[in-house]
Amino acid sequence: MVNEGDCLAIFHSVHRVMKAEKILTGQRLDILLIPVPRQLSADCGMAIRYPYELHSEVQRTLAESALPAAEVWLMHAGKYQSLA
Repeated sequence: MVNEGDCLAIFHSVHRVMKAEKILTGQRLDILLIPVPRQLSADCGMAIRYPYELHSEVQRTLAESALPAAEVWLMHAGKYQSLA
Protein backbone atom coordinates (compact mmCIF):
# COMPACT_ATOMS: atom_id res chain seq x y z
CA MET A 1 0.00 0.00 0.00
CA VAL A 2 1.16 3.51 -0.80
CA ASN A 3 0.42 6.16 1.83
CA GLU A 4 0.25 9.93 1.60
CA GLY A 5 3.77 11.31 1.31
CA ASP A 6 5.29 8.08 -0.01
CA CYS A 7 7.47 8.04 -3.11
CA LEU A 8 7.72 5.23 -5.64
CA ALA A 9 10.82 4.58 -7.73
CA ILE A 10 10.08 2.50 -10.83
CA PHE A 11 12.78 0.77 -12.88
CA HIS A 12 12.79 -0.76 -16.38
CA SER A 13 13.50 -4.31 -15.19
CA VAL A 14 13.11 -6.56 -12.18
CA HIS A 15 16.89 -7.04 -12.18
CA ARG A 16 17.46 -3.28 -11.78
CA VAL A 17 14.85 -2.89 -9.03
CA MET A 18 16.36 -5.81 -7.09
CA LYS A 19 19.84 -4.31 -7.45
CA ALA A 20 18.52 -0.92 -6.27
CA GLU A 21 16.84 -2.57 -3.28
CA LYS A 22 20.12 -4.22 -2.29
CA ILE A 23 22.02 -0.92 -2.54
CA LEU A 24 19.43 1.07 -0.59
CA THR A 25 18.98 -1.50 2.17
CA GLY A 26 22.78 -1.68 2.41
CA GLN A 27 22.64 2.04 3.27
CA ARG A 28 19.99 1.21 5.91
CA LEU A 29 17.36 3.36 4.21
CA ASP A 30 13.70 2.78 5.06
CA ILE A 31 12.47 1.29 1.77
CA LEU A 32 10.07 -1.46 0.77
CA LEU A 33 9.75 -3.42 -2.47
CA ILE A 34 6.11 -3.41 -3.68
CA PRO A 35 4.18 -4.19 -6.88
CA VAL A 36 3.83 -1.19 -9.19
CA PRO A 37 0.29 0.21 -8.70
CA ARG A 38 -1.96 -0.32 -11.71
CA GLN A 39 -2.56 3.44 -11.91
CA LEU A 40 1.09 3.82 -12.92
CA SER A 41 1.68 0.76 -15.11
CA ALA A 42 -0.24 -2.16 -16.56
CA ASP A 43 2.92 -4.28 -16.29
CA CYS A 44 3.44 -6.59 -13.33
CA GLY A 45 6.61 -4.84 -12.25
CA MET A 46 8.04 -3.94 -8.88
CA ALA A 47 8.76 -0.54 -7.36
CA ILE A 48 10.63 0.77 -4.34
CA ARG A 49 8.49 2.69 -1.84
CA TYR A 50 10.07 5.17 0.56
CA PRO A 51 9.01 8.27 2.52
CA TYR A 52 9.41 11.63 0.79
CA GLU A 53 11.80 12.73 3.53
CA LEU A 54 14.36 10.28 2.06
CA HIS A 55 13.85 11.35 -1.57
CA SER A 56 17.12 13.29 -1.95
CA GLU A 57 19.17 10.60 -0.24
CA VAL A 58 17.58 7.78 -2.26
CA GLN A 59 18.09 9.63 -5.55
CA ARG A 60 21.70 10.52 -4.68
CA THR A 61 22.51 6.93 -3.66
CA LEU A 62 21.01 5.54 -6.86
CA ALA A 63 22.82 8.12 -9.02
CA GLU A 64 26.15 7.33 -7.34
CA SER A 65 25.50 3.66 -8.12
CA ALA A 66 24.70 4.44 -11.79
CA LEU A 67 21.22 3.05 -11.22
CA PRO A 68 18.73 5.92 -11.59
CA ALA A 69 15.02 5.17 -11.45
CA ALA A 70 13.14 5.35 -14.75
CA GLU A 71 10.22 7.11 -13.02
CA VAL A 72 9.64 8.57 -9.57
CA TRP A 73 6.17 9.32 -8.22
CA LEU A 74 4.84 10.98 -5.06
CA MET A 75 1.48 10.16 -3.49
CA HIS A 76 -0.06 13.55 -2.71
CA ALA A 77 -3.72 14.33 -2.00
CA GLY A 78 -4.67 10.80 -3.03
CA LYS A 79 -3.05 11.07 -6.48
CA TYR A 80 0.32 10.23 -7.97
CA GLN A 81 2.48 13.17 -9.04
CA SER A 82 5.59 12.71 -11.15
CA LEU A 83 8.86 13.81 -9.53
CA ALA A 84 11.11 12.87 -12.46
